[in-house]
Amino acid sequence: MTVTDNATPTRVPGMSDEATGTTVSILQDRVIATLDLQLTLKHIHWNVVGMNFIAIHEMLDPQVDTVRLQSDELAERIATLGGEPLGTPAAITNGRSWDDYDINRAPTVQHLVALDNVYSGVIGDHRSAVEKLGDLDPVTEDLVIGHLRDLEQFQWFVRAHLKDATGDVVHRTTYDKS
Repeated sequence: MTVTDNATPTRVPGMSDEATGTTVSILQDRVIATLDLQLTLKHIHWNVVGMNFIAIHEMLDPQVDTVRLQSDELAERIATLGGEPLGTPAAITNGRSWDDYDINRAPTVQHLVALDNVYSGVIGDHRSAVEKLGDLDPVTEDLVIGHLRDLEQFQWFVRAHLKDATGDVVHRTTYDKS
């Protein structure tokens, strides 16, 4: 658990130092993921073009707002547990284990395919966190489960735009101008 020098850690009654430290570490990873996700969503919002532009452009802002609130809730939970949430640009880039989003101005389908992959990574990591948190802290576990509900719904919104006439999700990675 990260606490400032000469500070007395604020602990939640009933949690050991070890459980608290592990919980804070898991939460910090989720803070980094949600901060990165909200920036990625806004980047897509600014750079999406082409078919269904306005639908995608307007779909993303509520997702940005929700994910921003999630990162705030995660960081405040870290503080509640006596840790120090890290949300600087360096903390984000140094703490993440995935590559930066690499699409700039591009057609909607390219962004949606890439965003579907981003959501899959964040959701998978959130689910792993839930598994670990179950034995450590049910309050934090509940918080992350609530976030999962929103993230999975947002991925459903993205995938709904990628379905073909048969209902299958179509993942196109190139844009055919013909």
